[in-house]
Amino acid sequence: MFQMETRSLGFDYEQDSRSYNEIRDSMTINGIDFIGDIHGYADELKHLLKKMGYSRKGAAWKHPGRLAFFVGDFIDRGPKIVETLHIVRHMAASSSAKAVMGNHEYNAICFNQQKKEGGYLRKHSEKNIRQHKGTVQQFRGKEKEYKEAIRWFKTLPLFFESDDFRVVHATWDHKKVRHLESQAIDGILDEELIHQSAQKGRALYDSVNTVLKGKELKLPKGYAFNDKEGHERKAIRMKWWENPNDHTYDSIAVGNIDGLPVIPVQNHEFHHDSLYGREERPVFFGHYWLRGNPSLYRENICCLDYSVAKGGKLVAYRFDGEEKLRNEKFVHV
Repeated sequence: MFQMETRSLGFDYEQDSRSYNEIRDSMTINGIDFIGDIHGYADELKHLLKKMGYSRKGAAWKHPGRLAFFVGDFIDRGPKIVETLHIVRHMAASSSAKAVMGNHEYNAICFNQQKKEGGYLRKHSEKNIRQHKGTVQQFRGKEKEYKEAIRWFKTLPLFFESDDFRVVHATWDHKKVRHLESQAIDGILDEELIHQSAQKGRALYDSVNTVLKGKELKLPKGYAFNDKEGHERKAIRMKWWENPNDHTYDSIAVGNIDGLPVIPVQNHEFHHDSLYGREERPVFFGHYWLRGNPSLYRENICCLDYSVAKGGKLVAYRFDGEEKLRNEKFVHV
């Protein structure tokens, strides 16, 4: 069991690592609705919650028999970031939702965390300022609330695991998760671990980056593509549940990227203990900016990010404890 709280807004709630059935029985819930990256699109979030039978009860949205579970990335890009955080935080405070950290929350923490020797853990470069600019602007005149939001981000765990499912923002790598488990109590980074996690070369830096930002694979020499923000990339985010040596660069990439080489992956060092097996419990995650209608990669692999911030869909999966996930249980707006 682990505590997550923010002090000055009175939010105080628990998240625990019991099995799905124990959570269901103790909270009188019949299912869990896993919800993908929101990125400040509060209107779409409210529409999705209504579509799934949630309604506002006082300050929080609640369902009479279900729990919402957010996979992170609440901020940046969208037009209603403050309202999005109000919705998510009040739901969490009222025990009608749980959440894990996304890479945008982690980036915001580091953007505001000063180094002991001066400067910030996340450089205030032009690129980093531009990425977080919308969030800062929308909190203008609400600086105290912005600081409270950063403090709340620090209470979010990097992953969640029960007997029946797993949740992470980008990648469930067993070795990295177990390393984080050995360092961070209940998967939550304390102040010292936050500083360590921002130092390249440390094992903690690698573990945090893997679970929050995914695994990358370098493209062969001469190949590159432009990402969603127009930046040239020479590496792709890969399907971390697969052996890349069984794929081409095109087929191992997560999402739809035009122009990738349809040639076998070359000389990639791969460890079989990092595979996510077909018989393992379902894992829910976001992060990858998929397009089109939501569908499963496998019966236990569920990505929930369908690019709401780029004109796509806000997506949820309605989980009822099944060992094999089904496409018909996706809901989107």
